[in-house]
Amino acid sequence: MTESAGTGRDAEAVSRFVESFAAQLVEAGMARMPARVFAALLSCDEGSMTSAELGEQLRISPAAVSGAVRYLAQTHMVSREREPGSRRERYRVHGNQWYEALTNREAVIKRWEGALREGVTSLGAGTPAGRRMAETLAFFEFIEAEIVEMMERWRVHREKTFGPE
Repeated sequence: MTESAGTGRDAEAVSRFVESFAAQLVEAGMARMPARVFAALLSCDEGSMTSAELGEQLRISPAAVSGAVRYLAQTHMVSREREPGSRRERYRVHGNQWYEALTNREAVIKRWEGALREGVTSLGAGTPAGRRMAETLAFFEFIEAEIVEMMERWRVHREKTFGPE
């Protein structure tokens, strides 16, 4: 198989890209199977595939696809969609998946901030450990504010570059 169905693309080159990009995601901390599934979805013109299509392209089991998709859905990197009139699900990556994933990290940062505030109170702000907690809390508060501003700048930039959604 040297050409992807109807696209004129070299299927082996696409496969090499998927594995290469997945390796970069793994190096950044993502688990291997979710990284491969995400890269495959990202490289697909439709931006969506069924479990069977993912399994065939990546040569992985339905269980591996299911586990990878579960992780990717929890992190807001992909969404699940029912095929009309079918029980089959399609897994979709959206153009704004990075925005969604980063925006959803804000909730995690908020929880960390709450836990760190408790840590400062429990340890005492004047202790070395309390000071480290307070500095960590200040870092996350700073990051949270920067993310909000950065995401607004990204929305403006995206619209200028790619047009309205």
